[in-house]
Amino acid sequence: MILAGLPLAELLAIFVAIGLGVGVLYVLKLRRRVVAVPFSILWARILRDKEATSLFSKLKRLLSLLLQLALLALLVLALGDPRAAASLVRGRTIVVLLDASASMQATDVAPDRLAAARDEVRKMIQGLGGSDRMLVAQMDAMVTPLGPMTGDTSALEREVAAVTATDTSADFPRALRFAADVLRDADRAEIIVVSDGALGPASDSSGAVHLGDVRVSYVRVGNGGRNVGITEFSVRRYPLDKSRYEVMLELTNPGSQPEDVELQLLGDGALVDLTKLRLQPGERLPRFYPQLSGASRTLEAKITRLDGTHDDLPADDHAYALLPERRRAKVLVVTDGNAYLEAALLLDEYLDVTQVPPAGYVAAVASHAWDAVVFDGVTPAEMPRANALYLDPRGPGSPVKVKEAIKSPGFDRLDRKHPAIRFTALDDVNIAAGHRLQPDDGDKVLGASSDGTVPILVAGTRGGYKFVALGFDVRDSDLPLRPAWPLFVIDCIDWFDDEDARYLSSFRTGEVWRIPVPGSVGQATVTLPGGAAQPVAVHEGRAVMLGERSGFYRLAYRFPDSGGPESGTTFAANLLDPAESAITPQDRLVVDGKDAGETSPFHLGVRREIWIYLLLAAALLTALEWATYHRRVTV
Repeated sequence: MILAGLPLAELLAIFVAIGLGVGVLYVLKLRRRVVAVPFSILWARILRDKEATSLFSKLKRLLSLLLQLALLALLVLALGDPRAAASLVRGRTIVVLLDASASMQATDVAPDRLAAARDEVRKMIQGLGGSDRMLVAQMDAMVTPLGPMTGDTSALEREVAAVTATDTSADFPRALRFAADVLRDADRAEIIVVSDGALGPASDSSGAVHLGDVRVSYVRVGNGGRNVGITEFSVRRYPLDKSRYEVMLELTNPGSQPEDVELQLLGDGALVDLTKLRLQPGERLPRFYPQLSGASRTLEAKITRLDGTHDDLPADDHAYALLPERRRAKVLVVTDGNAYLEAALLLDEYLDVTQVPPAGYVAAVASHAWDAVVFDGVTPAEMPRANALYLDPRGPGSPVKVKEAIKSPGFDRLDRKHPAIRFTALDDVNIAAGHRLQPDDGDKVLGASSDGTVPILVAGTRGGYKFVALGFDVRDSDLPLRPAWPLFVIDCIDWFDDEDARYLSSFRTGEVWRIPVPGSVGQATVTLPGGAAQPVAVHEGRAVMLGERSGFYRLAYRFPDSGGPESGTTFAANLLDPAESAITPQDRLVVDGKDAGETSPFHLGVRREIWIYLLLAAALLTALEWATYHRRVTV
């Protein structure tokens, strides 16, 4: 027997000090009261009876004293926390990594895998030894300790009951590193992974995780299951017809048998397209839907089985996306007249175009804020505080220096990845004459003549505003006669507005999201897909949060001191992870080059902590003393 609490010397000192006090109280004699009586002979018999029973009375007082000393001994011994020596030597320090990733929502075991995993952890908690300590951590995109390292079984069970699955993948290397840090220098350290095994390798960009002598155990959850999931989903509007859009998605069948599914596309809640598909075992089937219409804001994809049954993982059967808002861009055109330019700008109904002659430019920029300015053969004395497209710039006000004239230039080299000329075919454009442009450091040459040595199309930034400069008059070429001309103009304006660069049709769960908000906003509130609202931090013009759920979100904020209504934005999030859609449980878990073993024995039953029984014995003695006192056995 070993004392895990106070040492024996301190316990003896406490017992002796308090025991002497109890003894003194029992040794002290009661002071008799002086009472006047009318006739003393009447008390003679009573006094004789009292003398006859004095020995028994002393015995009763001694019994009472012994009961009190026994009670004191039990309480003092409980302070020492006596335990079996073997239990102290064999105490374990355990970190349980409880998988709460999306695959743990699979229903191949009732009611789902996470519930089965919680039951497994509860069995471990109930089987902890008196000196065992455990920490439970939720493992998904992050690793979250649910409480301190403790042997309190009630607290551990409450922590396990609070775990809920998220629509994210599990960051297994991060969880292992966390567990290794917690168990550093601990005796009999053990990591127990409770999961379906869909965790990926135990390494990441930082390298493999090395655990040293820490024991790793694996508790497998799940019995296998059939599943078809949506693993890619995105949408974009057409630049020249923003009432129409295209959708790209991918379906994955990670199972071992063919699956027949029905794919629904819903725009603003209404059915847009319905397709029946068959996926072969292990197939990843991409689907592209061009020229769709009928949705202005929200788009959803849903898959169901044709046989009417449900697959085992509902989390990846639904995907969400938002179409970019169709905002009218304010464009100022400074020109003496150019029918080709006017016709190109008419193709986009979401452009609010104002045309002024060169003499009216100063008044126009002073009275309005413009999203873009187009200079047609005109160059102002200084650059406007707006994004600008320069067609054949001249003079010192040009964003790039205009050098010597060149005859018959052509686009011998093009930067086809730049958004200002994407989807355009400029290679064989015939040009009568133009000028060589000299870009500054940091500018991008989008098109060059003479085997790529003479820049004639340059893009860059000046004073925080973007520009595109074209080194020839389009009327001196056949470019206005080609479909590339209006597309070039619209692409430049779209790049200025930066709509595609800023816009994401959906975020991926498990990542840290940074949603743009106005710079003056200091705090915001996000409404989750389930309807719950929570505050979100704002840092450097971005609302920052970790995404854990698929669905539509609403971010609301109010401008400081405005007193007006809340403003906000809506965004979507999806799981889109083939690894999580592959829900077949894994029989092996390899960590640090070794297979994780079975857990150390856990035995259900009452924990053998002796101090609890000592307190129970003290309570029993107290009840016994109370009963004997009232029956005059002790005094």
